[in-house]
Amino acid sequence: TSCPDHSSHDADNVHIGEYSDKEKILLHLAAHAEHFTTHPIGAALRTAFPQEATDDCEVTDVEEIAGQGIRAKVNGKVVCVGNKKMMESIGTQWHDCNQVGTIIHVAIDGKYAGHIVINDTLKGGSAHAIRELKELGIEKTVMLTGDRREVGEDVAHKLGLDECRAELLPTDKVSHVEQLLKTKPAGKTLAYVGDGINDAPVLKRADVGIAMGGLGSDAAIEAADVVLMDDDPRKIALAVKIARRTIHIAHENVIFAIGVKVAVLILATIGLGTMWMAVFADVGVTVLAVLNAMRSLGKNRLFYR
Repeated sequence: TSCPDHSSHDADNVHIGEYSDKEKILLHLAAHAEHFTTHPIGAALRTAFPQEATDDCEVTDVEEIAGQGIRAKVNGKVVCVGNKKMMESIGTQWHDCNQVGTIIHVAIDGKYAGHIVINDTLKGGSAHAIRELKELGIEKTVMLTGDRREVGEDVAHKLGLDECRAELLPTDKVSHVEQLLKTKPAGKTLAYVGDGINDAPVLKRADVGIAMGGLGSDAAIEAADVVLMDDDPRKIALAVKIARRTIHIAHENVIFAIGVKVAVLILATIGLGTMWMAVFADVGVTVLAVLNAMRSLGKNRLFYR
């Protein structure tokens, strides 16, 4: 089972609340509050307000609240940027939005300032990656996401995923992975793919944790069993191919080594064995096994296509 959520984000619309009278002010404060996060939402906000990287705005007391958002002081103002759960936790009355997309609410000094609609754009190669995984025999693909149900189901449909479980907190993701572990067939392996700091507990809980190194947080990378050096989802299928090829070569070496040693042992038992046969069974087999193992270092175009 693979649980990928591969999408990029772009700020689509800005809706102003009672506190803020200009879109620029809202984006300015939200982008600065998200300055230190590696989450794709933060990257989208910083892209929407590129001046954030050059001005001298002071950002302090940054706190990332798992499953909710970011709280920070920006030029002395307490800015909360996150989902509706964050607005409810700080006791702010917020306005819902019916537009399709990820809704990011912003509160300034405890007052609702407005919300930003983030447009979810599928990362190039995501659908191809899912198809390739299924061609490799991956039986079930599930997306676990904290996004709204409408957004999650739309992305899952476009990618061809089997299931989507949305509006999840980090603890909810762990619970769902544990449920999948209990219901998976005997002998099957569950792999989880993630890149955020909130994915670290789930990466540890899965049979195999895969971190996307290009966008991954340090916590996710440390918790993972496999780290991809960039955020290309097609590399997941490539990693599966490399792993299977490596196991195949290891099995070849074990069978070859045991087979030669058994043959030499039988010959020695019936009096046909020689010293040179024993040397070959020991040193020769080792050298040949090493040479065979080196095949995994090369790129077999037929295998990796």
